[in-house]
Formats: sequence, C-alpha cells, structure tokens
Amino acid sequence: MKPFIRHTLERQRLRLHELDALLGAPDAVADRERFRQLSREHAEADAVVQPYLRYLEREAALQHAHSLSLDPDPELAELAQLEAAQLQAELAQLEAELQTLLLPRDPDDVRNAFLEIRAGTGGDEAALFAGDLARLYTRFAERQGWRVETLSETPAELGGYKELVLRLEGRGAYGMLRFESGGHRVQRVPATEAQGRIHTSACTVAVLPEPDPTQAITLNPAELRIDTFRASGAGGQHINKTDSAVRVVHLPTGLVAECQDGRSQHSNKAKALQVLQARLQEKERSERASREAAERKGLIGSGDRSDRIRTYNYPQGRLSDHRINLTLYKLGQILEGDLDEVLQALRLARGAELLGELEQRAAQSERGALA
Repeated sequence: MKPFIRHTLERQRLRLHELDALLGAPDAVADRERFRQLSREHAEADAVVQPYLRYLEREAALQHAHSLSLDPDPELAELAQLEAAQLQAELAQLEAELQTLLLPRDPDDVRNAFLEIRAGTGGDEAALFAGDLARLYTRFAERQGWRVETLSETPAELGGYKELVLRLEGRGAYGMLRFESGGHRVQRVPATEAQGRIHTSACTVAVLPEPDPTQAITLNPAELRIDTFRASGAGGQHINKTDSAVRVVHLPTGLVAECQDGRSQHSNKAKALQVLQARLQEKERSERASREAAERKGLIGSGDRSDRIRTYNYPQGRLSDHRINLTLYKLGQILEGDLDEVLQALRLARGAELLGELEQRAAQSERGALA
C-alpha cells in the first residue's frame, strides 16, 4: 500500500475515534443540526475505516504466515505458504476497495441522466449511426433495469435520427454513463455504397445529470421564450391534431430544449424546462472544466462534444476508446448493449487519475509543512 494512502487511512481512523467521543458526549444532541452532521461524517468515516481494519488484520496474519513458512517442518511451511498466497489476494482486493472509497465522489453520480445524440458529419450515414447508438444505449439501460423515455426526436429520411434526447431513469445512470460524452466515429460500408468503400461518419453524445430540484438553476421567466408546435414523431391521430410539443429557448445563452413525447403540453413543458436546466448546469460545468484543463489535461478528457473519444470499426469488428487506448474486438456484442467492459475500464482509468491527483496534493502538503 502506498504511504500516502496508509497515512490518509490512519487520519480517518483517528477522526473516527474523535467522532465517537463527540457523539457520545452528554450534550451531543443539544444542537440537532450539528449532531446530524457529525452522524453523517461518522457513517462516511466508518465505511472507510472498517475495511482498513480488516486490511490491518490480514496484513498482520500475512506476516505471521511468512514467519511460519520458514519453519523446519515442511508440512507446516507448505500450509503457511498457501495461507500467505490467499492473504495476499485478500489484501490486494481490500486495497483496491480502499482506494475506491478514498476517491472524491461527485454527488451527481447517483442521479438520472439525459442522453443527447446528434448526427454529425456523414449525412444520412451519420443519422443511421445515431440510430445505432440510440439502440446501444437503450439496450444497455434495459440490462440495468432503467426506464428509458424519449423526450424529443428528429428522425432522418432514410432512418436513424438527426437528433434524439432520452431520459434514463435509474439510480446511478449519470455516474455509469458520464464518460460517454464526446465524439463517436463510425467506419463502415454504407448500404448505399455500390463500390464497397468504407466511409467515416460521426455523432456527438452528451450525458447530463438530471438536476436536483432543490439545487437546480433558477430560470427567470423573462429570459425564456416558449413555443408550442405539433410533434414530428409517431403518436397517432392525437399527436397530429394538437400543438402538444414544447420548445423552450433560453434567450441569454441561446440554449434550446424541447419535449414532444407526452400528450400533455403541461407535462412536455415541465420536461423541457428540466432539460434546459441540465444544459445550463452542464454549460457551467464545462466552462469550469475548461479552466481547470488549462492547468491540467485529464486522461479521460473534459467530456466536451468536440473530443473524439471512440471509433466503431465495423469491418474489423473493433471498438477503440482513444482516451485510454482500449481496443476490443467484440463490436457486435457492444452494439447490443454490452458496454460493461468499456465502462469499467473508463472508471478504473478515472480512479487512477484521481488517485494520482490525491497523491500529488498530499506530497505538496507535506512539502509545505516541511518548508
């Protein structure tokens, strides 16, 4: 275990003892708000300290097993070596768990998500690819047990979408898919290509957390223009006869959000306002990330749509994620929603990146203390 991780865990253990004393004091409940804050901190610290105590226990057992492996009795030494191997595996697993627990958490990770797909360069082929991506994410969401809702869609003439906005309802949807934001490129032979030549097309994907109603950006009605129109998608006779679809324009920024899925104009307006709030929050987050990126470029990237993050090569059956140099030759399975291996690799890469940042800050703090 790295020294700075052990040092951080030891500080957590000491803090847990302090919290035990504070919460056990006779006047602990006198200030109810402070008691709630201390209880919350205690629960968070305990969730880290308990695995750390198990780690220390296994570590001591490993040292004992190593000493027994030197015993002159060959049978006892062999048993000790087997135990040592098992303990080393447990320690590696506990260390990985502890590293994850120490990483900073984004409170938005547990939230539902808005998923936006837009066809880019490539015309009709890009729109068809947008449809393929929509199917991929829908299948993945179904595998997770999430609810998928289409908020707005602009179908293309030959199939697929020029633009599509989905709402994915399920705990952790945003945290699971947050690194999908960016440019997605496809290389394949279009159905309309007579010469069998491979074409390259692109789509952009944006994943936004659904805003927390208690923390969402407040929209000024004077800064909004709200239009109603007839929905363009499928929906039967009703959708053709009423102006139930709603488009909201945020005049200061020019950001637009629309919803045409529901029959109720009131419901569509509420959903469109939610999407607009999410886009405004994402705009703030993106600007903040850009400022930080001027000082340090992250491995995973900023999540900006201009970042080309992935290539789907159909002739080779290959998916390549350019941020982490990941290549998988299982494109067919991935397009059916089997994204787990890709997402896990991205989470591990992001975890390593954050851990490096924590180590760097710890080293800077130590140098500052010695100065």
